[in-house]
Amino acid sequence: MQQNLIFALPSMVAFVILMAVEWLSYRLDPDNRGRPRHGFSGRDTATSLSIFALGRITKPIMAAAAPLGFLALAAWITPLHLSSHEWWVWVAAFVMVDLCYYWAHRADHRIRLMWTAHSVHHSSEYFNLSTAVRLPWLTPASLIRPLWFAPAVLLGFPVWMVLLTQSLNLLYQFPIHTERVGRLPRPIEFVFNTPSHHRVHHGSNNPYLDKNYAGVFILWDRMFGSYAEELEPVRFGLTTNIETYNPLKANYIELAAMLRDVHRAHTWRGRIGYLLAPPGFHEDKDATSPADSGHNRILTS
Repeated sequence: MQQNLIFALPSMVAFVILMAVEWLSYRLDPDNRGRPRHGFSGRDTATSLSIFALGRITKPIMAAAAPLGFLALAAWITPLHLSSHEWWVWVAAFVMVDLCYYWAHRADHRIRLMWTAHSVHHSSEYFNLSTAVRLPWLTPASLIRPLWFAPAVLLGFPVWMVLLTQSLNLLYQFPIHTERVGRLPRPIEFVFNTPSHHRVHHGSNNPYLDKNYAGVFILWDRMFGSYAEELEPVRFGLTTNIETYNPLKANYIELAAMLRDVHRAHTWRGRIGYLLAPPGFHEDKDATSPADSGHNRILTS
């Protein structure tokens, strides 16, 4: 644990410095009259940082519960083994892991069990660099999420390389959680995930729901029909916001709602649907409506 903390310390220091720079950019902006406008909330930022801190504390528990899981199994059964000494293997691994991330992220939004964890990240009504570290901890979905990266291992990429490139993928995404950067040059916006594209992803208003799942390359969204351009103002948060700054409640509120729905379901179709269907599923309906999908937090009486 101490060794992991030493390795993580430089990135954590960089995160804090960038957060401070972003905050100062609001303070020094003459349009903000000396204080942050809608881009920051002290209580919301404190909640995001508290969730992040609790995640760091509980990470060893999750690591012990699922050391490698699906990735270890994939490495054991695959006949393919690529060499890390070839430069093109690193490039291919980065692209392949990013493709896996796209589908994992899409599953985060379209499978209720996965959404119980990922909704934590979307629960902030603000969009700044502190939102980037608002990540779930000790959730059941975290145990099965590596399944979406198993294809990379089956193709012969070493498990350690998949994990490393996955970390690089997440590092790339940290600075795009900001309103302080507008549109970038068109070629960059066409190929890469940018602050503009990711603002769309965090939007809770149509036409932004369930769009722009990309990690690094926005090309995946263009290819698979989930792309949306930032055209109208973005309303951040969930379609039904959690109305709490308690980091424990913020981390588990959607999981508790899902378990209540499963418990109250009258049929097995309903129980399975509340676990595996999109977040807007209801056993008394044939399908979810677009307004109930994605960012919605299911409320039950």
